[in-house]
Amino acid sequence: MQACLQEEPDATLSAEKYPDNPMMGRREIVDGKAGKYTWVTYKEVYDTVIKVGASIRSCGINKGGRCGIYGGNSPEWVVSMQACNAHGIYCVPLYDTLGAGAIEFILCHAEVEIAFVEEKKIGEVLKTLPNATKFLKTIVSFGKVSPDQKEKVEQNGLSIYSWSEFVLKGDGAEEKYELPPKDKADICTIMYTSGTTGDPKGVLISNKSIITIVSAVDEFLRNSNEQIREDDVYISYLPLAHIFDRVIEEVFIHHGASIGFWRGDVKLLVEDIGELKPTIFCAVPRVLDRIYGGLQDKVSTGGFLKKTLFNVAYKYKQGNMIKGSKHEDAASIFDKLVFTKVKRGLGGRVRVILSGAAPLSNHVEEFLRVVTCSHVLQGYGLTETCAGSFVSLPNNMSMLGTVGPPVPYVEVRLESVPEMGYDALSKESPRGEICIRGDTLFSGYYKREDLTKEVLVDGWFHTGDIGEWQHDGSMKIVDRKKNIFKLSQGEYVAVENLENIFGQAPNVDSIWVYGNSFESCLVAVINPNKQGLERWAESNGVSGDFASICGDAKAKEFILEELSKTGKEKKIYL
Repeated sequence: MQACLQEEPDATLSAEKYPDNPMMGRREIVDGKAGKYTWVTYKEVYDTVIKVGASIRSCGINKGGRCGIYGGNSPEWVVSMQACNAHGIYCVPLYDTLGAGAIEFILCHAEVEIAFVEEKKIGEVLKTLPNATKFLKTIVSFGKVSPDQKEKVEQNGLSIYSWSEFVLKGDGAEEKYELPPKDKADICTIMYTSGTTGDPKGVLISNKSIITIVSAVDEFLRNSNEQIREDDVYISYLPLAHIFDRVIEEVFIHHGASIGFWRGDVKLLVEDIGELKPTIFCAVPRVLDRIYGGLQDKVSTGGFLKKTLFNVAYKYKQGNMIKGSKHEDAASIFDKLVFTKVKRGLGGRVRVILSGAAPLSNHVEEFLRVVTCSHVLQGYGLTETCAGSFVSLPNNMSMLGTVGPPVPYVEVRLESVPEMGYDALSKESPRGEICIRGDTLFSGYYKREDLTKEVLVDGWFHTGDIGEWQHDGSMKIVDRKKNIFKLSQGEYVAVENLENIFGQAPNVDSIWVYGNSFESCLVAVINPNKQGLERWAESNGVSGDFASICGDAKAKEFILEELSKTGKEKKIYL
């Protein structure tokens, strides 16, 4: 099948089709307090995009030029990105958590000529001077510019503008800079992966890849009777510098739906959700683990009657869903009496929760499918595959623990890995490295043809992940090929698999496992769950703040016991 691909940026088409629809919103801050969301329409955003595009062109940057965007999610971030799209300029996102060293590398490697920067991040960019000035000529703040910043920038021969100054720079110059013709094969963005070793790799993503994945998500949702509508609302908090959030926002823009931005503080996220009331909620497992932990705490501390009612409701609804009932039909009375409180915690209108970027624990996925009164779907993809390559199906409990079947317009096969004992042609359990082909694939690694040839073979992208086909056509991720090594006694170890398993242990927020071929054993660094450990300390007579509790020998023994129990359940013994 081939997607129906349009040539022009989604924002242009959407502005024509939905000019008065609210496109982007942020919370109004009055006297230091956050109020309601205020919105700008598609027509208003389009007008600003055209002005910003003209301003970029007036700086001497034309089609094929490079534009960096550095900062947290905001309306200005999206406007800058869409201005790049409109003029065929490569958008180069920079993770807002990166330090000056990585920023300097990307600015120089991608040959960035202009950088849009969150106001509080300008200091990090200034640290890259004068090295970055080989290509960088202009800096635009999403906010204001201080006199000291302006002086330092100009000392290095660069120009710097506040956001309002830069928008005005293009006012009236729109006709001078016509939108250039663009082709599906043109590069849209260079998205750098945050590798754990070595320099980040620049993933070249074309217009065709973005458009194809938007079409694929559309078709998947339509087939699931959950098509994005004009009145849908999305909360933008996952980094736009990651392909996951970027693709979802493109889908929303394509349909004239609304995107509300969080305030950038994880402690205030729940409050922002409550005010925005999103209908689609995307998350990484870490966020969903926190939601799960918070709900478990409320249940365990809610008193005998509430706890009993919740458990009865949960088992009843879970049982009906396993038998094949849709989540909305499995226990409608209990939804109103018990689970509606959970739904209200996510604003009250969420109908789809999509998890991606890492594996979601089975018990968390099943729990949320039952209690949130929403579809909870787990997906899989990489930057190189333009995000979602697999997504689990709604109302299908048999797909728990899998990432579902391939999305439309994607071809998938398994390749045997004999050194790890994985046979892709096994009749009982076909396992092997997941290989993907199709129009969603990246165009290569920027300036790294050697790495491109390693992973792209005969049109197939080798993901490095080991998958197992299920009888229902879904895929289960079971291992990782790239991070396998031998310990000194010759035993093969896949540390990511161990991290995924032991990361499911109660009272463990995250775990990092390390080993090398010169040692006979592994070591692990544990980040315990603060609330869980403090609750244990209170019950076991251990006093002090969180840091001192972590240093207590009894606490370490407790966490080790939790890990041992999880290991035994998964048949991995410490």
